Amino acid sequence: MLLLLQLYSYVLLARALVSWIPNLDPYHPAVQFLYRLTEPVLEPIRKLIPPLGGVMDISIIVAFFAIIILEQLLRSLA
Repeated sequence: MLLLLQLYSYVLLARALVSWIPNLDPYHPAVQFLYRLTEPVLEPIRKLIPPLGGVMDISIIVAFFAIIILEQLLRSLA
C-alpha cells in the first residue's frame, strides 16, 4: 500500500509539472492519462476547497498532504 501511495505521489507531481507547461496540448494522450488518474482524487478536494482568489488551485497540495498523512498512519500501524 505504501508503494502505491508513493507511485500516486509521482503521478500527482507529474500532473503539477504538466500544468506549468504553457503550450502543452491538453489532448495529448500522456496528458489525458495523467488527468484520468488524478481527477478522481482532485475533483472532490476542489469541491471542498475552492481555488484561492478564484485562480490558484491547491487541490494537488492538499492531496500530497493527505498522502503523507496516510503513509504515516500506515507506518504507525505496521
